Amino acid sequence: MLIDTHAHLNIAAFNENRDKVIKKCLEEGIWMINIGTNYETSEMAVGIAEKYPQGVFAAVGLHPINLDTGLVKIKTDELEGKRFEKDFDYQKYKNLAKSEKVVAIGEIGLDYYWKPKTKRKLELFKEKQRELFLEELELVRELNLPVIFHCRMAHQDLIEILKLNIKYQKSKIEGVMHGFVGTGVRLKEYLEMGFYIGFNGIIFKKIEGINFEENIKSTPLEKVLFETDCPYLTPPNFGEERNNPLGVRFVVEEIAGIKNVGSDKVAEITTENAKRLFKLG
Repeated sequence: MLIDTHAHLNIAAFNENRDKVIKKCLEEGIWMINIGTNYETSEMAVGIAEKYPQGVFAAVGLHPINLDTGLVKIKTDELEGKRFEKDFDYQKYKNLAKSEKVVAIGEIGLDYYWKPKTKRKLELFKEKQRELFLEELELVRELNLPVIFHCRMAHQDLIEILKLNIKYQKSKIEGVMHGFVGTGVRLKEYLEMGFYIGFNGIIFKKIEGINFEENIKSTPLEKVLFETDCPYLTPPNFGEERNNPLGVRFVVEEIAGIKNVGSDKVAEITTENAKRLFKLG
């Protein structure tokens, strides 16, 4: 058994074959959590999860790229850039998260990839994202749910916010750093805060300044979660039309090889990790 802890079968790319894909995954022992990026996709994730008695779950949240700051234009081919929200409707998301199939708030965090060019606008842009993130962390605490963190080109700010929030709120936040792309120094900081580290198909890419192999070696198996981020980040030689939760097997095999541990053992440990964090039955 495996659990894809970060999938997006709740988007339009799967409209034609969503149920077929889900049923195939479940038949082959792969569970999944579909992740919201705004209210529409969050609602869709919950609706999908509620159709299946076991093995399909949801997370709800407003992705930082989907916050309409009015300060930057985002290409419409970005998953998170198709439908924007000017404000975070706390009560609306809270009501949606009351479904027993919602196991996390996410994906939430910071994303500085698409950003304004002037210094003044950039600071305002970052401040709006930070304000959104803090609002969503309040929802996390009220509902006592784990977090699926998104962070792109913003690790320093994200870490500072988390450390201050944990210090002044005097309570622990549980969660996973989704699709971690960062240095070994940042990895250590997240691990020291107790977070899980999510690995997906991006580990097959080469990114300047990032050593995925060393990051994998430095992350204890007890802190590893597997994900696909499907339909994106398709592993090499996957062979299907688009990435889906079945692709998680390729990530497992790659990490098992790097850690020199059998794939079955890796699957066993990481599945228990996912069940523990997300309280999956």
